[in-house]
Amino acid sequence: MHVELSKLPMDSFKDLVKHYLMIVLGILTALGLEAWIEHAHQQHAAQAASAQIDAEISQNRVEIQRMQAHDSERMQSLQKLRDILLNDVKTNASNAVISQHIHDAAPDGIYLDWRWPVLRHEAWDVAVANQSASWIDNDQLHRYASVYAAQSASTAILSEDIPKLIDGPKMIDTTLDLQTDNLQPRELLHVVNQMVWVTSEVTHNLDNLAKRVDAAMPGVAPASASTIAAH
Repeated sequence: MHVELSKLPMDSFKDLVKHYLMIVLGILTALGLEAWIEHAHQQHAAQAASAQIDAEISQNRVEIQRMQAHDSERMQSLQKLRDILLNDVKTNASNAVISQHIHDAAPDGIYLDWRWPVLRHEAWDVAVANQSASWIDNDQLHRYASVYAAQSASTAILSEDIPKLIDGPKMIDTTLDLQTDNLQPRELLHVVNQMVWVTSEVTHNLDNLAKRVDAAMPGVAPASASTIAAH
């Protein structure tokens, strides 16, 4: 910042005061203009960052609901199969009868197909990195932070829980036995039950995540599951 005033004759103390006041006024004006420009820049950066973060959270919320619909349907299918197998094992049904029941309940085969949404966070990371996040309204910034913290926590919890719920090698071996007509009803029941627990855990985590996002960002939830499925 540079302020240069024209030289004025100073024949008296009054002229000196006038000159001094002009200098002070010029400096204050320049400082005020500079502050206004900086504030306008920060406000624009905050608005741009907020728009990008809002869009990112909205898209993540759409993906959460889409995965909720898929995983819930998968969980119900596996629960139905689990209940059928449980009844067959209890009644000592023959392998032929059990195989037919499996085919009727799962004509496409038995498999674990749970899904977790890709929860994007690039807009948030950029806002933090270029400091535009610090210019966003504090309440709004807190809501954003809550959403991204919920995303990270839910993903971390799921990563820890899944290995505790399912025996991967056993699942592979048991489904292979089924494909080679070497049916082991009780082993298969155990595997399917593990699949049920996995899909149940995933669905539960998605439900909790959706609630936390909706609480932090009211109005961001998609209109309906059918609307998401149509897209």
